[in-house]
Amino acid sequence: MKPNKIESFKINHDTLTEGIYISRKDGDVVTYDLRTRRPNMGDYMDNVTMHTTEHMIATYIRSSEIGESVIYFGPMGCRTGFYLLVREAVSPGKVLEVLKEALKLVINHTGEVFGATRIECGNYKELDLEKAQLECGRYLNILENKENDFIYKEN
Repeated sequence: MKPNKIESFKINHDTLTEGIYISRKDGDVVTYDLRTRRPNMGDYMDNVTMHTTEHMIATYIRSSEIGESVIYFGPMGCRTGFYLLVREAVSPGKVLEVLKEALKLVINHTGEVFGATRIECGNYKELDLEKAQLECGRYLNILENKENDFIYKEN
């Protein structure tokens, strides 16, 4: 069997910049590529940052006004961003608005990291709120200072 090339491998990662993109649509589910770092540039999230950012954004976005439409939020294996899967009924503009708000909530969060106990997480000792806050601040700055039309572009 010769496997099909998956959609995300069809994007030239050498020209991809940080931002938010619609990666694909499957039925009524839209996959957003939340690219926090440029691929193949040697600047990758460490596991602690990626793991903590996942816990925090996943909790805030699932608790938001679009929470019932969120299918999945999780990291990319290449450590350059996250995937957010949302029902198509939620407009891209609303997704971006809620994402920015979730990022701000993480940046301003005080207290414990969500899901930071042995019962809740399979690697609960590898979490660091400050690292997640720095990552979210970095990404929010990118989103607020870039045209976000959700379309992959060649540079």
